[in-house]
Amino acid sequence: MANLPKDIDPRWARLREVTPARIGLARTGSAIATRDHLAFQLDHARARDAVTEALDPVALLHSIRERHLDAVELHSAAADRHTFLARPDLGRRLDDRSLDLLGRLARGYDLVFALADGLSARAVMTHALPLIDETVPHLSSRGWRIGPVAIVVQGRVAVGDEIGQALDAALVAVLIGERPGLTSPDSLGVYLTWEPKIGRSDAERNCLSNIRPKGMPYREAAARLVYLCTEAKRCRCTGTTLKDQSQTGILLK
Repeated sequence: MANLPKDIDPRWARLREVTPARIGLARTGSAIATRDHLAFQLDHARARDAVTEALDPVALLHSIRERHLDAVELHSAAADRHTFLARPDLGRRLDDRSLDLLGRLARGYDLVFALADGLSARAVMTHALPLIDETVPHLSSRGWRIGPVAIVVQGRVAVGDEIGQALDAALVAVLIGERPGLTSPDSLGVYLTWEPKIGRSDAERNCLSNIRPKGMPYREAAARLVYLCTEAKRCRCTGTTLKDQSQTGILLK
């Protein structure tokens, strides 16, 4: 409690230590204290900035290839960030150049990763590669054929369906920046879809959310993802019919 302001009500102090939620805020008369008001404005600004920040596909390509994985840069049908935010439907499909590029690649994989900026490019830039580092070795050791990592600029979750279909992948895992919150402008989500193809619904996907050091740690997320991939391959399904019953303490020892 040493890092908390001295004017915090001691009844709230212990709770304030274990949650980033805005509880037990100090007040001045009927108003929130200036310190807490300014902290709210700062977090709100960070969340707004996260939505408009740009993905750096070149840096991601370089980092992925350093890991001896193939990678390809793609772009959705949303030409720019403004269009992406105003037209969610365009973020779910690839542009013609990207489709042509995918058409030249080899086909037939167990799993393809797609990294899409979504609503927080910062989340992808910060957390996607550590998650891949934790996940790929466990799948590779089990003989999984992992396709080229697709980096999608201005992409939404469903863009993975078109990528997986084009590459004839059994599964696609879309690693995407989630909608920023006031305490989590860099939250990463993973959406896993069996037999991806255009038109899949969200009910046909499994989701892991809030992947970041202060949320779901990389190791736990990787354990859950490996479990879901393995079970999806066994039962040939994802979504509402596939439940996450992983025992993360055992899976990745």
